[in-house]
Amino acid sequence: MDRPTRLDYCQYLLSSPLNDTLTHFADHSEGFSHDMINRYLAGDRIPPRLVWEHVKDHIALTPKGYVIFDDTVLDKRHARKIALVRRQYSGNAQGVINGIGVVTCVYVNPQQDRFWLIDYRIYDPQGDGKTKLDPLKDMLSGLVYQKRLPFTGVLMDSWYATKTVMLHIEQMQKTYYCPLKTNRRVDE
Repeated sequence: MDRPTRLDYCQYLLSSPLNDTLTHFADHSEGFSHDMINRYLAGDRIPPRLVWEHVKDHIALTPKGYVIFDDTVLDKRHARKIALVRRQYSGNAQGVINGIGVVTCVYVNPQQDRFWLIDYRIYDPQGDGKTKLDPLKDMLSGLVYQKRLPFTGVLMDSWYATKTVMLHIEQMQKTYYCPLKTNRRVDE
């Protein structure tokens, strides 16, 4: 019996965007048990750098492109002792749950109606001392100053609609779009 590979797991995630549990993967793949997949994932690391290395040659760049920043909470309500699990608000659950926070960055080419995941960060305030805003600012700075990606705008959800983030984006001479929470004050 073969062991799962990164390609197997990535193909599963692409084909099953609504249920990414190990149990679901094992139930829908011949030859892989839950324990085999769990051992594979425990030993495999996919750092943000590796994501970028694999996608950079496939992106259709355009100066009219934009980047999307979004955060999500991977639901780990039933977790007992999993690293990075903490109590946090989940929009999907409409409440506070045990979960792992992930901030993603997607590059969009609107002319071709295509998009690519280009970066991500695990939200780990106890481990790295960063706020939930820091991963967005770090990734954005990397896009502009290291990767030098052409894009014109930044799309983000209302969580990031803060003065600190908006000034950071304006400093890079980019446009931003985001909904505002009702409790935010705006000086026009």
